[in-house]
Amino acid sequence: MDGPEQDDRRGRGRQEGTAVRRPRPDADPALSSDPSAPSDERPSTAPTPPARPLTYVPFTHHPLRRVPQLFVGLALYGFSLSLMVRASLGVNPWSVLYEGLERHTSLSFGTISAVVGVAVLLLWIPLRQRPRFGTFANIVVLACSSDLGLSLIPQQLGLPVRWALLAGGVLLNGFSVAVYVGARFGPGPRDGLMTGGSAATGRSIRFIRTLMEIAVLALGWLLGGTVGAGTVLYALAVGPITQFFVPWFAYRDRRAQVADDTPSAVHSDC
Repeated sequence: MDGPEQDDRRGRGRQEGTAVRRPRPDADPALSSDPSAPSDERPSTAPTPPARPLTYVPFTHHPLRRVPQLFVGLALYGFSLSLMVRASLGVNPWSVLYEGLERHTSLSFGTISAVVGVAVLLLWIPLRQRPRFGTFANIVVLACSSDLGLSLIPQQLGLPVRWALLAGGVLLNGFSVAVYVGARFGPGPRDGLMTGGSAATGRSIRFIRTLMEIAVLALGWLLGGTVGAGTVLYALAVGPITQFFVPWFAYRDRRAQVADDTPSAVHSDC
């Protein structure tokens, strides 16, 4: 029974079986090496850029590198606020509130920012938010640096100088946000209120942030705070400026793979 015809059938069967079991190139992209295949079907060899998260990183991770970055960023942020205030062409919503409260109290601009920061921090309690090192540093450093800037920059300046102060203040503000947020020591009081409010209500962070900014701006305006072209310029420009600088300053460490449950949003926190 094992004649030539039987051997031929067995040979064809082995060849057909081999053909059936051969892996198809489209089943595993790594096996495809056909240069004539369309570019969108060939596997991409470009490396995936590393992620740059901004969530909280424990204090013990390179503190000698991160702590100075945090304090420099916060100091520059406070100084940028004083530049925009002295420009008198409009400031960000929280500074509008500080200016309005300053008109009705004997407290300085920086002191009011600290008082408001503590008051906002109390709202974290029902939201079950946890303050971090960066949260308290935010309150103290911003208050001191903004008051220092206001004491150094003269008032009653000409219009060209005021526009220069406004442009410089907005640019410095976006830059400083990237610096201190990139240190990843936790959110400031207002950012924590935003993320906590989003978690508690189920609404998006964008919605909660927008609602907060509108409410603060309206209250500050009613109290006599300055609203103007600078307010619009800040709203339009600070986000792109911050996003541009964040990759330069975002702290990255392989040991910090486990992110904290409190994200630090890339937004100005005053």
